[in-house]
Amino acid sequence: MSASETIHVDGVWLPAASGDTREVLDPADATIIQLVAEGGVRDADAAVAAAARAFDGGAGVWPRTPVAERAALLRRVADLLQRDREEIALIESRDTGKTLEEGRVDVDDVTNAFRYFADVVTNESGGRVVDAGSADVHSVVVHEPVGVCALITPWNYPLLQASWKIAPALAAGNTFVIKPSEVTPLSTVHLIRLLVAAGLPAGVANLVTGAGVPVGARLAEHPDVDLFSFTGGLVSGTKAGQAAVAGAKKIALELGGKNPNVVFADACATEEGFDTAVDQALNAAFIHSGQVCSAGARLIIEESVRDRFVTELARRAERIKLGRGTEDGVECGPLVSQQQLDKVEAYVASALAEGARLRCGGARPEPSEVRPATGYFYPPTVLDGCHREMTVVREETFGPILTVETFTTEDEAVALANDTEYGLAGAVFSADTARARRVAARLRHGTVWINDYHPYLPQAEWGGFGKSGIGRELGPTGLDEYRESKHIYENLRPAPVRWF
Repeated sequence: MSASETIHVDGVWLPAASGDTREVLDPADATIIQLVAEGGVRDADAAVAAAARAFDGGAGVWPRTPVAERAALLRRVADLLQRDREEIALIESRDTGKTLEEGRVDVDDVTNAFRYFADVVTNESGGRVVDAGSADVHSVVVHEPVGVCALITPWNYPLLQASWKIAPALAAGNTFVIKPSEVTPLSTVHLIRLLVAAGLPAGVANLVTGAGVPVGARLAEHPDVDLFSFTGGLVSGTKAGQAAVAGAKKIALELGGKNPNVVFADACATEEGFDTAVDQALNAAFIHSGQVCSAGARLIIEESVRDRFVTELARRAERIKLGRGTEDGVECGPLVSQQQLDKVEAYVASALAEGARLRCGGARPEPSEVRPATGYFYPPTVLDGCHREMTVVREETFGPILTVETFTTEDEAVALANDTEYGLAGAVFSADTARARRVAARLRHGTVWINDYHPYLPQAEWGGFGKSGIGRELGPTGLDEYRESKHIYENLRPAPVRWF
């Protein structure tokens, strides 16, 4: 198989039908990592046709495979992921720019997702019996797979996001076509190889590398796709979702967030509490250079502790070691592309023009041994004195930018936190347990952490309010996204029906 044969259809690795290729770049130095196939509409159509045959074909196709066998395959994939942990972490680091340690954590989380959905589908009952009010009638609601699933994943967590869609789709008995981001496709290619190695039948898992237009757009509108699942930006996700809805498909959209991190003064009353809140604010904003849909990019802090907190936050942010993710000691890698770097610079410039105060960062760093001049590096940046009318506060920046807003009352804190068109995630830091829970309950965000930021559990649902999307991933509901409910009504003593 050549490096550009990255389209996988019906069990075969192929180049693009057009013969076109795309360069995948290392964001740390802009060098070429690999050439991949640049798929198009013909490739998408072939992949959907293969997935449809694997779903609707004769005996032995994936939906008819016993649950225990499907779960066993998912567990084999989990074992293979751990076998290849270092290799995959390196692929993810070089492709996305994140640190090796972050890549290792991603592989472990992906492993856990495959094992979790294997356990969920194995331990389910055979259906929910519905009382029909008669001993002569047996009525039961059962779950069945949706069919052909089109899965679109983003560039920031390509392997993790793929697992959140692939694992439940396979557990439920579906077939799929996945299109990873054209910027970071390499770990998804490796995952498909592991699915094949684990014994997944040909045609069940199909992969098309290529751009959102035309590949993603074709998958969204394709008449033989039954479910369309998209994770990515609001604009492109909305367009793709509209195309999918026009075909009456099931859809799941995860479209990002602009997430508040609310810190009350009582959380900083002790030195330990203060240190914890500052460290968590750094973690919330700057992990993976802020290229996280759930990033705590809005620090909303009580006015009485604002000066001390932000001063210490900026001091620690300046000490974060920025460089190539594969280098020892590096804590923050480059942005994923030149386009993303330009976008971040534009947001900082607009914030300063609108009156924000720069506390640290704000300009490209000097090159170093771990930071090549050609890389897409931007330092952790703290912008103080921000308000809701600023573009940088309203829009998802997807970079290492932390804005600071202040409040004086609990009601004001809640109002600020909820004043966003998104509603994906947020956090509350307070030493007052009752207050923390009260505020968390009032926040209109799909995930709310209390005195922590960023942990997630496979068993918990992941979703959002507002323009953060539609649907749920992870947890039992994540499995149900890939199934239909069927009511089977069986009359045990049928009799003629007389019409009058």
